[in-house]
Amino acid sequence: QVQFVESGGGLVQPGQSLKLNCVVSGDSIRGYEMVWYRQTPGNLRESVARISTGGDRTYGDFVKNRFHISRDNDENTVSLQMVGVEVQDTAVYYCNRSPFAGPWGQGTQVTVSS
Repeated sequence: QVQFVESGGGLVQPGQSLKLNCVVSGDSIRGYEMVWYRQTPGNLRESVARISTGGDRTYGDFVKNRFHISRDNDENTVSLQMVGVEVQDTAVYYCNRSPFAGPWGQGTQVTVSS
């Protein structure tokens, strides 16, 4: 089965930067759109950023040009560079592919606080 291992989260102050990484095993990401999601307690998981097989990128409206998603098909990894983080970005971040492949990884916690 496909497995997703997210890392790179932590506690940062508003305005700082953070880079999240996702290592995928069990299948190649080459033929799939890859997606970063996030979830806060009591809320549904929401899409943060997507990157197509051709490299086209789509972001949630709340991103406002602050994040950058990238992929490395040879390394089977997906990254999310976060710049100018805000308190509202506090969440557990997950990666997955489209169509979805279960199970979800453990996610990586991002906490933005002064």
